[in-house]
Amino acid sequence: MNSGGNEAMTIFTNLTSPSFVEIKNRLLQGFNSIKQLKHVHALLLRLGLDQDNYLLNMVLRSSFNLGDTIYTSLIFTQTKQPNMFLWNTMIRGFVSNDCFQRAIGFYHFMRIDGFLPNNFTFPFVLKACTRQLDFQLGVRLHTIIVKAGFDSDVFVKTSLLCLYAKCGFLDDALKVFDDIPEKNVVSWTAIITGYINEGKFREAVDTFRKLLEMGVRPDSFSLVRVLSACAQLGDLSSGEWIEGYVREVGMERNVFVTTALVDLYVKCGNMERARCVFDGMPEKDIVTWGTMIQGYASYGFPKEALDVFFRMQRENLEPDGYSMVGVLSACASLGALELGVWASNLMDRNEFLSNPVMGTALIDMYAKCGSMARAWEVFRGMKDRDVVVWNAIISCLAMNGHVKTAFGVFGQLEKRGIQPNENTFVGLLCGCTHAGLVDEGRRFFNCMSRVFSLTPRIEHYGCMVDLLGRSGLLDEAHQLIKSMPMEPNTIVWGALLGGCRLHKNTDLAEHVLNQLIVLEPWNSGNYVLLSNIYSASRKWDEAEKIRSTMIDRGIKKLRGSSWIDINGVVHEFLVGDKMHPQSEKIYAKLDELSIKLKAAGFVPTTDYVLFDIEEEEKEQFLGCHSEKLALAFGLINTPLNDVIRIAKNLRVCGDCHEAMKLISSITGREIIVRDNNRFHRFISGSCSCKDFW
Repeated sequence: MNSGGNEAMTIFTNLTSPSFVEIKNRLLQGFNSIKQLKHVHALLLRLGLDQDNYLLNMVLRSSFNLGDTIYTSLIFTQTKQPNMFLWNTMIRGFVSNDCFQRAIGFYHFMRIDGFLPNNFTFPFVLKACTRQLDFQLGVRLHTIIVKAGFDSDVFVKTSLLCLYAKCGFLDDALKVFDDIPEKNVVSWTAIITGYINEGKFREAVDTFRKLLEMGVRPDSFSLVRVLSACAQLGDLSSGEWIEGYVREVGMERNVFVTTALVDLYVKCGNMERARCVFDGMPEKDIVTWGTMIQGYASYGFPKEALDVFFRMQRENLEPDGYSMVGVLSACASLGALELGVWASNLMDRNEFLSNPVMGTALIDMYAKCGSMARAWEVFRGMKDRDVVVWNAIISCLAMNGHVKTAFGVFGQLEKRGIQPNENTFVGLLCGCTHAGLVDEGRRFFNCMSRVFSLTPRIEHYGCMVDLLGRSGLLDEAHQLIKSMPMEPNTIVWGALLGGCRLHKNTDLAEHVLNQLIVLEPWNSGNYVLLSNIYSASRKWDEAEKIRSTMIDRGIKKLRGSSWIDINGVVHEFLVGDKMHPQSEKIYAKLDELSIKLKAAGFVPTTDYVLFDIEEEEKEQFLGCHSEKLALAFGLINTPLNDVIRIAKNLRVCGDCHEAMKLISSITGREIIVRDNNRFHRFISGSCSCKDFW
């Protein structure tokens, strides 16, 4: 067997020969193309130096550096007596070019040729095993390493550590780690990565702290890994501490580290801090832009998401799938159909039809903007319709009032042999809630466990409580909450509170509110809803007490805000807003509509006004709700045959709901309003929610 350690290289006898020196210098200079290298290789052949292992080693390295593994392999196969240096160069070169299986293959050929691996061979073969998850070969290599006496080599040990950690054998990795006398940053990072792969994120962060205590300086990769662990934990404080360290050592300009910081802050919900890091980045890749857009869209800041997107456009960056999903989500939140269509046209249509995530985002955008026909068209064109895509179309149909069609699609899903999941039933139950189909809701809820062996989650209980509460079955809804196998959350109690409001059950509403205050004492919506109940029941003293409590606790009511997309530009209106350039025309239009509404017999529903004020003042208050301002603006600025689409951050009040029904009849316009609770399509004096709102 050849050990390779003591073997002398075949060297050209006259090292001072002009030809040898010329070729050597040329190889040392490097090459810009494989064509240049081939010229030098041809010169080797002409001069009879093509079997000089020293020069050949330089040729092989140059070829690998140019990324041409095929030409490199051809040169090696023509070498009559390759030595250990050449074998190591080949294995290392394949690993450096991500040809891990070929590296392992060459290792086997080397052994067949009679060579034993050395301390330069092992790290690269082990890296190939790690990337290929070839654990069995790695274990055999570990045996050879011990027998050959290389188990004290720090690079070999670290490579073994990486193998065990990557393949999921964390306990073995820790044993190897403990045996390394002088651990370097690669060793520490391997253990951190091993913890992360096992889902032990807290241990990963703690190990990083030990790394610093040992005086080891982390590199960008170790920082990225520990920041990802903080993101998984939602550990904002550790993330801020690590950011401080990053700035202390001057790595705040490293694009990989800053991208990880942005991702951390976004996942922890701190968009202000994420934006601060983002704005300070000297260079940003498309991943970072997408992270910001997705973050803003996910946390309810659709306008900010679009602002970042337009800024990205000004930087002449093409959107990728991740950023496009965020843009479409923002457009869906704002009801900005025209803007969403324009944005989606920036990418090839086939990307949406072949990518379930992007296709689902496009379906969702169309549906939430009230264009169900286009959403259905995208669904029909999807090349790979997994259960997520089916769930999306079921939810979208239900949201738009096509509940029976949603049930039909569910039947098609079953016929195709696709197993529904928990989210499928969330969509179906929401559809039942929108249409007030109590019996169907009970049937779907019960068949989850009986037919499909799915355990109802808290979302399903929330849907059922909402359905029962809106149907007036408040006692049944309350009993369902008491029977839940988990503690009810704010969504469940909030659903029951909505039913209490609709049916003016103040006693139960007070009980529910007490539960909500414990869970979220600073949520203004709970107080406002109870105050509305008191107002509707003309219990003005109780309503005033709620208002006083809010003032005493510093709780501010969330202002109503509505958006409307006109020619790709999103306009926002607040309640009582007079800041818009067309405010004078808007209020004139509202006065005109008010006259026509009264002539048609409409009487404002002043029960929805919060406090005990004069009836005339109540009517004036109702007339400037944000959705009515957006509607008037839409009537002024769109052609007569255009659909008016409005999105609102709060629930549409009962007065606005009734007024818009009549306005759709008076103007002959189709009006679509999506609030935070459901979808309303007003056509010719009727609403898709069938007044079950």
